[in-house]
Amino acid sequence: MQVARLGSVKAAAEELALSTPALSRRVQALERFIGRPLFDRKHQALEINVDGQRLLDDIAPALDSLSQALETIQSGGNQLRLRLAVMPLFATQRLFPHLGQLRQQHPQLHIDIETTPHAVARLGEGLDAAIVLVAKDMDPALYAHELDHEEIYLIGRRQLLEGPQALKSPEELAQQTVLLHRDMALSFDAWKEAAGLPELQPLAIDNYDSGQLMLEAAAQGLGVAVMHASHFEQAGDSRLVRLFPIRVESPYRYMFVCRPRALQTRAVRIFRDWLIAADI
Repeated sequence: MQVARLGSVKAAAEELALSTPALSRRVQALERFIGRPLFDRKHQALEINVDGQRLLDDIAPALDSLSQALETIQSGGNQLRLRLAVMPLFATQRLFPHLGQLRQQHPQLHIDIETTPHAVARLGEGLDAAIVLVAKDMDPALYAHELDHEEIYLIGRRQLLEGPQALKSPEELAQQTVLLHRDMALSFDAWKEAAGLPELQPLAIDNYDSGQLMLEAAAQGLGVAVMHASHFEQAGDSRLVRLFPIRVESPYRYMFVCRPRALQTRAVRIFRDWLIAADI
């Protein structure tokens, strides 16, 4: 599973604490046993093929159930454990302020939290569920519940709204650096279309993989951040302001996702039901 997820025997071997040759032999032995290749070999990379993906999809639920069973017996049956992936800013602003309530309602539920990328690919392979940001429909083979549908804001330091450095019109963004999250690459294009400026080119575009760092960079005057409205509102940072309040529907939305079989486990059901009821 790790080889399929990481696309590299070397990287998977490091994660599994094996030598690269040992893991390579295991992959080859599995392919000999199956009687057909499961990966396409490329330069210093392995890409899972159709047969490999079909096998992975079939065995992942069984391996996930085995892992859950081992965890249950190790804990003596007194704990429920959820392995959850979530984006850091969503976790900080929207999830963690409410987790105390969840613990009071379900003290037996414990959550292992990761902020790893490519969470959807790891469902059933070390992760039970994930809260992800997507711009398209999810794989119909997965269970998915939409958590919100937001607006896009342009967020900058207060001096861009007040004083001699204030921006007078959206066209002046051509002299500004725009800050984009790598998982929301289409957000600025959506804003430009709504503003009637599809050809607008900023001075530069700086890419981030952390929403929290984007907010701080904007507050420090390093650029104008393109983010969801809730992240601006929940930040409550007096150094920041919304620029050019044009209504722009985000092409992205947060979703809770898991494999349908995972909903048979009590930990996933408890968390899913609480997340929806609490309107996180």
